[in-house]
Amino acid sequence: MVVAQEGQAARIGVDILKKGGNAVDAAVAVGFALAVTYPRAGNLGGGGFMVIHRAGRGDVAIDYRETAPQAITDASFLDAKGNADPEKSRNSALAIGVPGTVAGLALAEEKYGSGRLTLKQLIAPAIALARNGFPVTPQTLLLPRPSRLARWPSSAKIFLQPNGTPLAPGARLVQPDLAQSLKAIAQGGPRAFYRGAIARKIAAAVRKADGVMTIDDLKNYRAVLRRPLHGRYRGYDIVAMPPPSSGGVELIEMLDILEGYDLARVDETQALFLMIEAMKRAYADRAVFLGDPGDVRNPVARLTSKSYAAKWRATIDPAHETPASKIRAGAMAGTEGRNTTHFSVVDRFGNAVSNTYTLNFNFGLGLVAEGTGILLNNELDDFAVKPGAPNAFGLTGFAANAPAGGKRPLSSMTPTIVLKHGKPFLVTGSPGGSHITTAVLQVIINVIDRGMSIADAVAAPRVHHQWTPDAVFVEPALSPAVVAALKARGYAVTVQRPSTSANSIEVTHKRIIGAADPRGGGALAAGY
Repeated sequence: MVVAQEGQAARIGVDILKKGGNAVDAAVAVGFALAVTYPRAGNLGGGGFMVIHRAGRGDVAIDYRETAPQAITDASFLDAKGNADPEKSRNSALAIGVPGTVAGLALAEEKYGSGRLTLKQLIAPAIALARNGFPVTPQTLLLPRPSRLARWPSSAKIFLQPNGTPLAPGARLVQPDLAQSLKAIAQGGPRAFYRGAIARKIAAAVRKADGVMTIDDLKNYRAVLRRPLHGRYRGYDIVAMPPPSSGGVELIEMLDILEGYDLARVDETQALFLMIEAMKRAYADRAVFLGDPGDVRNPVARLTSKSYAAKWRATIDPAHETPASKIRAGAMAGTEGRNTTHFSVVDRFGNAVSNTYTLNFNFGLGLVAEGTGILLNNELDDFAVKPGAPNAFGLTGFAANAPAGGKRPLSSMTPTIVLKHGKPFLVTGSPGGSHITTAVLQVIINVIDRGMSIADAVAAPRVHHQWTPDAVFVEPALSPAVVAALKARGYAVTVQRPSTSANSIEVTHKRIIGAADPRGGGALAAGY
């Protein structure tokens, strides 16, 4: 089973499984294909995280998060007065991190692929799609602001019509430069991306746009094997991504807090209330404690311990909301901080892959490196560019996530595998910026505590709170009665269009069930 945000890529993954490939083979093929068919988030010019369950051989995690070019400092994204400058961190070439996707996918295949298929075979379907083109759908080129691409001639000539509007549905999107880049990677592996002509063209494009990335920044990039986080929730094993993803820590911390309540027996309002209170406390810890493990010491063991969760739980009033202003990181309450895609894969051998990768905004910075067809990210906005200053998703941070050369910005991506008796039970994750981790939390709660099918668990309306701003974000589909009840508890409630899409898989003793999130038009569950 493969569940992905775009149907052609999902079907390519299934074809790989049919040929005897394992879940990693399929995930690598899907990752390269989405770079062609889902350019708003699928990518070669971004980065992400992969969590892998190997049947009978344990779990691994691959960190292929972007890194800051060496010339980036803690003042790179400030204005002349020393204040955070969102234009620099979101809309300028300074925001481009060194891409990790090619290194990460190649590392996954080298270490954990089946050995039955080569990297060249896995990339071949993506090359064909880029070279021959495919009909555009409304989801292919969802462009809230075409101007993001229009300001870069190298991008406009690929994705826009001469009048500056997006390609019309049904028009053929052909990407010959991207096909050539994929062909070079298929033949030369990641070296072709990080040391060859592609690297020279990327560095030249970034410098021409007044960024600071160099060929050496690309040459020195490495994807990193990390030990996944492991938590326990009501007898299930939670396998999640460690820092520089904040998602795994936050997810396990929230589940540990909520394990002290009988969520199966309380009504919907009370269940959401308790989840919101857990969210606020975990996000407060995120803002203060978490960052790149190569630069700061993350107190992961403490934050994910049952005893720490008990301290947080003691600060929750079961009848009244705790204002964010009274929540301090470190389990203390007193008076005294957008575009991604996720896919899930399960194979017939009992292996599973949960992968989330991103360009940050829709189409990242919007800049295609001339001659490569590769869209570049604006991921460095995920740093805390100044202590307490919110990023594009409203998340605040402090010194642990300050920008620095070679450092990986903290991420909310939360690829997750839930095991039952040591075997995959749920494979899930989501796009959605700061809303990612709470979306994954609610899918897990909906299945384990509320007894929903995976399809219903994924489709159910979701809520979100991230400590700051002190507001509960709810989807329009949430019951008006529940919204009114949350307001009565004292929450400031904001109705917001869904940004998450938790493409998930459930494995039972009889079958594998894929659930494509209905929020993300074009998502597909495909299997055989």
